[in-house]
Amino acid sequence: MTAISFEDLQRRIAGILRRAGMNDTQSEALSGIIAAGERDGCKSHGIYRIEGVLRTLKAGKVNGRAEPVLAEDDGRGVIRVNAGHGFSTPAFELGLPLLVARTRELGLAAMVVNDCTHFSALWPEVEAVAEHGLAALVMCPSYASVAPAGGTAALLGTNPLAFGWPRSGQPPYAFDFATSVAARGELELKRRAGEPLPQGWAIDVNGQPTTDPDAGLAGAMLPFGGHKGSAIGTMIELLAGIMIGDLTSPEVLEQLGTTALAPHHGELIIALSPEAFVKGRPGDPFARAERLFDAIIGQGARLPSARRRAARELAERDGISLTAAELAELERMQRHGLDAVN
Repeated sequence: MTAISFEDLQRRIAGILRRAGMNDTQSEALSGIIAAGERDGCKSHGIYRIEGVLRTLKAGKVNGRAEPVLAEDDGRGVIRVNAGHGFSTPAFELGLPLLVARTRELGLAAMVVNDCTHFSALWPEVEAVAEHGLAALVMCPSYASVAPAGGTAALLGTNPLAFGWPRSGQPPYAFDFATSVAARGELELKRRAGEPLPQGWAIDVNGQPTTDPDAGLAGAMLPFGGHKGSAIGTMIELLAGIMIGDLTSPEVLEQLGTTALAPHHGELIIALSPEAFVKGRPGDPFARAERLFDAIIGQGARLPSARRRAARELAERDGISLTAAELAELERMQRHGLDAVN
């Protein structure tokens, strides 16, 4: 293992993306979020994702030189950013300042990102909103890869949902999870490692349970919690697909024709001001939240962001640990650019 700094890793990733033809707007935003995945111990959203970015670029399914555009501000609670068929991260960063300002003004505001390609985790986005003292909900569809509860074929996306709550003097409380039993990247990592899937993760093309990663990737993943996860996944199709005038997961798969590329759809970010909602009622919402968190920890439980926070603290102190194979793969992609992928 070799330890490198966050800044060094981000620089290397940005160099790979620029070598592949991406502009500074896209490469800087993406390299930051990929490096953050490695820093926070989320291997399925770290440098593993670079290959998918390159494949999507090479296939011409994303504009690596896009400049997102913020729609004319009408003073209302819905802010709209068009990603220009580029990646979602630069569009989010462009619209965030106006979202924060509008939420402080109105108490509640939403940002719609249209025509974007999404490949990354959502927790950096809810954390970015929460660092401004606001609560946040973020969601997006994906491509059809999850069977609805009781179904036999892929229809819903992995459809991640993330939430963030601001905390004073420490990172926000945040969770980010797919509404499938596991993120698709987890199945890919199992396949690469030659490991079986846990029972209940996937079905094959015939709708039968399987522990074979290849069969699961060819068939469909399953929603977490049975009908509950299926219902939440459907809600995300409605809110972050149909309601914002963008693609649903089946439409994304029809457009792409493959699950090997990053999906193209929209994203919904909702920000809320705790002070505005509690106005006129007794108590400080942030102090009350801390008492709740303390009670959870006091029972021996952990907060959902605790493991990621511990990994971040370790990486900030000792650097981000990468294997020789991972470093060699970064060097290979830097040398070959788009030719590094099929």
